[in-house]
Amino acid sequence: MMINFRSLTIGLMLGGLVAINCAAQEAPAASVPAAPESAPAAEPATPQALDSRVQGIKSDVIKLNRDLLVLEEELLFPANTQVAVFVSMDVGKMFDLDSVQIKIDDKLISNYLYTPSEVNALHRGGVQRLYLGNLRAGEHEIVAFFTGGGPHNRDYKRGTTVKFTKDTQAKYIELRILDSSAKLQPEFDVKIWE
Repeated sequence: MMINFRSLTIGLMLGGLVAINCAAQEAPAASVPAAPESAPAAEPATPQALDSRVQGIKSDVIKLNRDLLVLEEELLFPANTQVAVFVSMDVGKMFDLDSVQIKIDDKLISNYLYTPSEVNALHRGGVQRLYLGNLRAGEHEIVAFFTGGGPHNRDYKRGTTVKFTKDTQAKYIELRILDSSAKLQPEFDVKIWE
């Protein structure tokens, strides 16, 4: 069973805030200590003061949420077992990408169908993370299948394979789609980043 620490912590914080707010509203007036006679009477909280307190709490929750997201990623995907797979395109005039299927050690890890706007973002230099997971140290094989339209409006399905060694550092794998003007067809390449 996987626990979502971020949701649990945010839920507990918001529950605590609601409980504090309810307790403050229900507290009898007698429980408030009497102010010394020389001190001026405290004025009731104005809507602006409450609003600023709520905004402060919201900003604290957002900061905590960001910290918890980083912590969750570090716990779920420690650097010594982490593997990330990305897709990028060069110019992409010779290949119109429809989908990508990725397998590591004959296990399907990602199957992604692209929208035209996502393909356009890749053409403009974008890089998409398709997978983030854990792998034990040792030899592994990644196989990627690219499906789309090739030259002369023909359906095109190509694959590329590379073997790599996972060590104790995080491994970043880039699947690149390149145009080969010499061959007048797309090329599919895998680049391993350290």
